[in-house]
Amino acid sequence: MTETSRSNLEPEPQAPARAASEAWDDEQEQEKPIVPLTRAQAERLFGPDVGRASSVTPFRVVGAQVLLSLVATLAWWLLSASPRDAALSAWLGGMVGWIPGALFALRLRISGDRVSVGSLVTGEAIKVATTIALLVAVAFGFPGVHWVALLVTFVLTLKVYWLAMALK
Repeated sequence: MTETSRSNLEPEPQAPARAASEAWDDEQEQEKPIVPLTRAQAERLFGPDVGRASSVTPFRVVGAQVLLSLVATLAWWLLSASPRDAALSAWLGGMVGWIPGALFALRLRISGDRVSVGSLVTGEAIKVATTIALLVAVAFGFPGVHWVALLVTFVLTLKVYWLAMALK
């Protein structure tokens, strides 16, 4: 479109206004080299066990999720007005949390030392798809589901990851 045919109502395209100090400067970013910590510095910051491998494995996390699901199921069974439905809903909520994690852990075990970023992303995609499929299956397959019990147990089951990272 030429200037003569452009309507007076249309604004003219402009480059974004940017101050010289705001411009991205790759040279400035590269001036400060990243220096890794020495072993002594790492031990001073994180403690003497900094080099020790974590004892938290994916299957231990899944085991803790199953255990928490059982405890939550028992709690819902003891404290609910309709114990059977609430306990079943809590157990299903826990399963929605730990079944995808178990599939991911199994995928990691099968891949062994050949784990790549692509396989981790694929594993996470499988976890998300499995979680959605399980939630849809519960929604349509169990009409008497107690959503509060299911969702609370599901969220608690997912929080086991954070607990495992804190206790490593």
